[in-house]
Amino acid sequence: MPKKSTKVFKIIAGVIIFFTLPSLLFFGFLYFKYNEDLPTGVQGETADQLAHNMLQALNYEAYKNTDHIEWTFKKRHHYKWDKKNNICEVYWKSYRVVLDLNNKENTKVYIQGFINQSELAPELIEAATNYFNNDSFWLVAPYKVFDKGVERRLVKTTNNDALLVTYTSGGSTTGDSYLWLLDDNYKPIAFKMWTSILPIDGLEASWSRWKTTETGALLPEFHKMLFLGLEITDIKAYN
Repeated sequence: MPKKSTKVFKIIAGVIIFFTLPSLLFFGFLYFKYNEDLPTGVQGETADQLAHNMLQALNYEAYKNTDHIEWTFKKRHHYKWDKKNNICEVYWKSYRVVLDLNNKENTKVYIQGFINQSELAPELIEAATNYFNNDSFWLVAPYKVFDKGVERRLVKTTNNDALLVTYTSGGSTTGDSYLWLLDDNYKPIAFKMWTSILPIDGLEASWSRWKTTETGALLPEFHKMLFLGLEITDIKAYN
């Protein structure tokens, strides 16, 4: 190999190592510090009772009777959810998708305020569906512990009992597990995650700044995971 080519190769290799080695070392540090095996727990009445206690602490009846919820996720995605009819308007950039979550064929796509039926429409519908599944989960996940296909287990910890929830079907969370950590009044303060999308098992995210909405339902305005903050703003719940 000519000297000039060798020098260029060394420079390129040096740049790659310079940028990737710290990232690999940092990931390795996080992995060994935070990675946890999925805990075992006990299914049955005690787990279900713990789940009911958590729902009662969040005023589940008020949430169940709430017809509409609006929110903004990380100042990027905006939602107007007709929960009663399961229709959600999803806004981002210049797009608006009116998702009919019961009948996808009724979903409509708008770009710059004009209805769009081009080849781009199916991609935008898929994007809006994924946004809704993810962003609504960070808002209402505690209320989903008795959804169809959800398994509940009581896990003993050094503090209060914790609730392990596993989604065996439906949505974007199939196969994922979450360990809800509760305070003395059974209100969620955080959960740990075992998901297909995260490279580290057992990462913890806080559930905090609970807002009591107009209907009485409690919804979180902030999550913290490692050094990252996840903010939910403009929360409204009404009938």
